[in-house]
Amino acid sequence: MNLHQRPDALTECDREAIHHIAAVQSFGGLIAADRDGRLAHVSANVAALLALAELPTTGTPLAAFIAAPALATITDALANLAGVDTLERRFGLDLAGTGQMFDCAVHKSCGLSIIEFEPHARNDFADHVSMIVPVIAQLEAAGTLATLCDTAARLVRQMTGYDRVMVYRFHPDESGEVIAEDRHAELEPFKGLRYPAADIPQQARELFRRNRFRIIADMQSEAVPIIPALGPEDDPLDLSMSMLRSHSKMHLAYMRNMGVGASLAIAIVRHDRLWGMISCHHREARLPPYSLRTVAELLSQTFSLMLDRILVAQAESLRERARQLNDRLLLRLAGGVTLADSLPMIEELLRGTIQHDGISLFADGEYRASGEAPEESEFRALAPLLSSTLGGATHSTTRLADQIAEAAPFAARAAGALVLPLSRGTRDSLVLWRRPLERTVTWAGDPQKATAAPGEMLQPRASFAAWQETVRGHSADWSPEECEIAARLRRTLIEVILRMSEDLTRERTRAAEQQDLLIAELNHRVRNILGLIRALVSQSQAEALSVPGFAAIIGGRIAALAAAHDNITAKNWGPASLARLIEAELAPYGDANRARFRLSGEDVLVTPEAYTILALVVHELATNSAKYGSLSARAGTVEVALARTAFGDLALRWREVGGPPVTAPSRHGFGSTIITRSIPHDLQGEADVRYKLAGVEAEFLIPGRYLATPEAGARRIAPPAPEPLRAATGAVHPARVLVVEDSIIIALDTEENLKRLGVAEVRLESSVTGALAAIGEMRWDFAIIDFNLGGESSEPIAEALRAAGVRFVLATGYAEGASSFDRLGAEAVLRKPYGMTEIERLLVGA
Repeated sequence: MNLHQRPDALTECDREAIHHIAAVQSFGGLIAADRDGRLAHVSANVAALLALAELPTTGTPLAAFIAAPALATITDALANLAGVDTLERRFGLDLAGTGQMFDCAVHKSCGLSIIEFEPHARNDFADHVSMIVPVIAQLEAAGTLATLCDTAARLVRQMTGYDRVMVYRFHPDESGEVIAEDRHAELEPFKGLRYPAADIPQQARELFRRNRFRIIADMQSEAVPIIPALGPEDDPLDLSMSMLRSHSKMHLAYMRNMGVGASLAIAIVRHDRLWGMISCHHREARLPPYSLRTVAELLSQTFSLMLDRILVAQAESLRERARQLNDRLLLRLAGGVTLADSLPMIEELLRGTIQHDGISLFADGEYRASGEAPEESEFRALAPLLSSTLGGATHSTTRLADQIAEAAPFAARAAGALVLPLSRGTRDSLVLWRRPLERTVTWAGDPQKATAAPGEMLQPRASFAAWQETVRGHSADWSPEECEIAARLRRTLIEVILRMSEDLTRERTRAAEQQDLLIAELNHRVRNILGLIRALVSQSQAEALSVPGFAAIIGGRIAALAAAHDNITAKNWGPASLARLIEAELAPYGDANRARFRLSGEDVLVTPEAYTILALVVHELATNSAKYGSLSARAGTVEVALARTAFGDLALRWREVGGPPVTAPSRHGFGSTIITRSIPHDLQGEADVRYKLAGVEAEFLIPGRYLATPEAGARRIAPPAPEPLRAATGAVHPARVLVVEDSIIIALDTEENLKRLGVAEVRLESSVTGALAAIGEMRWDFAIIDFNLGGESSEPIAEALRAAGVRFVLATGYAEGASSFDRLGAEAVLRKPYGMTEIERLLVGA
């Protein structure tokens, strides 16, 4: 909470067009050229830097004063620009053909090509490049946010030699705090100090989000003007992406007041938002070479990756805590107790998760409270305003009376509130309260001097000594983690209200709305699945030599998709285990004595959009190996290795050993196309398949955005043992099989597959009544029962079969419910969709 920043009190700094400053710093030169390669703007020091007789004038071709080899390199760099707000670097260019080397940065700005250059550090360049690997390795070793920030501050100071390096994190109110620092022993510490939001103006924040590196080599040096200052249309040159851009006088005064002679700032951007800064200060002028600054910039990018990794892990841990809380709450509320009477239980579950001093619950006109909370009359005066004033989502505040005046009478005992509205348009809500505290905030100087009224020039602070402010009447802040847990708790309580509500009309309306959303989502997913299956059918027909062969090919591919779907729906359409997918595809090729494959490395979780792609690729690799490769020979094996790269991507390596000699195929079918093109096309990854005489080798790279970190303590992958079949002794297929299935297409397909497997008599039934009649009329050897028969339960059928001593399996499209299947006495679960292979495995020993 920024106690001093007002929305209508922007500083003059906020209004300054710092990207149109028309000047550069003196340590380098700037050249701007039009589309024809002619000079449009030039800094006044270019002639001196390049040892030219005179400063080139507007309209002069670049070729007239830049050596041809250097100009060709610059032209190539401009052509390689990836897009808006990108730049290309080239080191050690002889720009003027005099033997003096320069480091260059090029970018585009409003149709002009901007070339910036400074002297090249020839003697130190190799040392700077060699820093990259060890620096990144030290950052990657950090396991906590504090360690990461401390390590970054130390490394940047060691690399650049600045007197002070700080890691600065922004708070939600845009004020900042120094959370890590490495400094010269003579300097006073800044760690823990807060800086008001106005210290970094809004347009400067936007520039940092786009151009994340900013250096000021000498606070005392005069700026070098750009000639001409305005273009042909009287428009200034936009220096947003410039590395040499000069600085505002206000900022210079600010830094001089801090005793800073030179500075370097690197933005830390997360999810396209400014998370913080790495800020470097030196008491005297200082200019690290461009190559060294580039290494520091690479360090900051690695820092951002590691930061995201740590924060994502923290968020996953938080979500798990919230899930456990919600599960416990749902379990406790299942007994039918009213929501109002459940307050003691809710408070007990929240204890230790969200710190609070009191709690209020208003539901269905009943008010219950505990601890430091308003009286019933006080809350009833407040309740109608909660939703209309604060909105329908979870809301946190350290002083509710600032938003709702009716909260003032009890603010002395319950100031801060975390409000969870429980229904739209009504007063039902759960509120957690916190007592007011007397807090001390330590600022770097008086924050009141960081703003100015419109039209007034801001005078920069002359002192940055620790300035303490006492804040009264406000509670402790609610952390983002606590607000996230509260939001999840709110969703759970709303679900409970829907279950327990006696207003059936309102409940049906809400259920209908939810059903419409679910149907829309289901329609979307079903259309995608049907489109994918249609493409598989169309593309697979060219590979088959017969109808049975076609059925086997397309059945295997659809089964791979179904298995992948089971895995990701088991995680509520979340990331699923890649090792589990690979083991499921390769397990059928094991024998009784040993596994035919070896899986090594660390397991990873793959997001749903990538999981089905990998399922098809692994399925095709396994199928090809079983037909032509190592799995077609008794002694052959497959080795699969998983490893994360330094950039967080996944490297998957497939190697076949002990199979027949391999030659590259003369033509590529659809299966080969899936293997070689799916990952590059759908995931923008890489695929490399090599047909070596000793066996097929393939390497795939899956981008890190499709991966999630497994839970702590994830196992090292060991070769799986073949999954045993739960079957009775014997090896002859049953003679009579009862199939209970309410879909005629699935029933007929199952009947045909059973007869192909040698079953003499198959009877199809679609209802509980028909199935019970069939059991009473004849002794069956085996039964396949659909778990969900439309509006009927198959439990009576299971009981009758169990009483008759008939083996049976349950067929289902649900990925959950294994415990209930065991309770019914089912020998196994037959996952839909299934085919002849799956049925045959279940019949073994019948």
